[in-house]
Amino acid sequence: MSHIHIQAALTPDRTAVVMANSGLSLTFLELEDRSNQAAQAFRALGLQRGDHVAFLLENRLDFFELLFAAQRAGLYFTFVSRYLGPEEASYIIRDCDARIFVASPGTVETASALRADLGPDVACFMLETEIEGFRQWEPFRASFPSERIGDEAKGAPMLYSSGTTGRPKGIKRPMENAPIEGAHPMMEVVCLKLANMTTDSTYLAPAPLYHSAPLAVAATALMYGAKVVVMEKFEPKAFLSAIEEFGVTHTQVVPTMFVRILKLPEENRSRYDLSSLRSAIHVAAPCPVEIKQRIINWWGPIVLEYYGGTEGNGVTICTSEEWLTRPGTVGRSMLGRIWITDEAGEPLPPNAIGDVFFDSGLAFEYHNDPEKTAKAHHPQGWSTLGDVGYLDEDGYLFLTDRRAYTIISGGVNVYPQETEDRLIIHPAVADAAVFGVPDGDLGEAVKAVVQLMDPDVATPELEAELIRWCRAAMSTIKCPKSIDFRTDMPRTETGKLMKRTLKETYWP
Repeated sequence: MSHIHIQAALTPDRTAVVMANSGLSLTFLELEDRSNQAAQAFRALGLQRGDHVAFLLENRLDFFELLFAAQRAGLYFTFVSRYLGPEEASYIIRDCDARIFVASPGTVETASALRADLGPDVACFMLETEIEGFRQWEPFRASFPSERIGDEAKGAPMLYSSGTTGRPKGIKRPMENAPIEGAHPMMEVVCLKLANMTTDSTYLAPAPLYHSAPLAVAATALMYGAKVVVMEKFEPKAFLSAIEEFGVTHTQVVPTMFVRILKLPEENRSRYDLSSLRSAIHVAAPCPVEIKQRIINWWGPIVLEYYGGTEGNGVTICTSEEWLTRPGTVGRSMLGRIWITDEAGEPLPPNAIGDVFFDSGLAFEYHNDPEKTAKAHHPQGWSTLGDVGYLDEDGYLFLTDRRAYTIISGGVNVYPQETEDRLIIHPAVADAAVFGVPDGDLGEAVKAVVQLMDPDVATPELEAELIRWCRAAMSTIKCPKSIDFRTDMPRTETGKLMKRTLKETYWP
């Protein structure tokens, strides 16, 4: 068990967090003092255990001050994606029942636009900048003592899903009646036991911290004394440069980052010294087999994958060694059993594709949405993230796609992920999405939307070439009947494809 207050007592002057671009940093003592002041401020504003706060921030140092303040004050905390528009961000802040809202200079436009929606009962603060309707956070926080509050209690995140298949859902887990020391048990296993993170480690956080996986790993790293280097925004060359510059030992990426790194010219990829890197965790989506194979060939067998969701209802783990013997797997369950069921909820045998359920006993609910909560649970008490896949004879899980994206073409289920994986490894392709579109004969036809490395080569001839590329490797029924080209793709900053927004343009 550990915490930043323990690290601050042991090594107060050691760097806790540093921003990769600006070089701005906080020591463990500075982080501890600021988070204590912020917790004191929350109490002064009337917040007690179980109350809620919301933050709309870009990646910045203040992120961790607010995170640990809420964590030690027993609050539910929601980090809102800075890439949402005012209407959707306002919906989340109101839906989570936030009593305090803190925004930052990078989100001023959105924060200003939604302020009127929140009403007078929400105390609104702004970092650094003075704007109408917001109090300045820093002088308010600095007016409080840096001693720990007397009634510390362990808070919890209540993050919202990315909304890839509908309105974002607030994912709420029961508040732990536990000391503030110690991260989530799953993160402790991933970061400490499997990735071997120590106080000598340097963890590079390249993704937006508002998302559950980057947030959880960065917080765990700090609790156990590792230095955290935060990228303001992911960029492939800057990522490789940061590994070399800071002697990074650990990082966490999503498959789209692997793709963008591998699409760099060889002279750019080979110029950086990555020898310090000891563990690369990846999460958020299954990785195309060829992409992961190339990364392992380059970085060595240091890639550690885990599959789970913000719901925290279960997790699988897969080491490089396990993956190399079963390419494509996301590993075996770390807690409880996994069940694969048919559409009637009946268990299926090994290698049969169906809905993936965790039998872990870990509870969650979708805030203010009992219908969605019920749909995510099986009569036996198991719960699902909405994914489809199968187990092999040894209990290794393979994902095929999300249930919401399954295409039913001529009565046959088609899972788009395989087709997307095939398209993404074509040299001309930067990104790809596959989904069903209306078809008079088949019900649904397989459609692909592709972003090219060079938009100027989008021609009917290239469309035909990409269709042939797919047909050379898989059944015709899985291959796109047509391909449209786009100059960009609607992905979240954490790599999730917003396929819903693409499908809506093709369906009446």
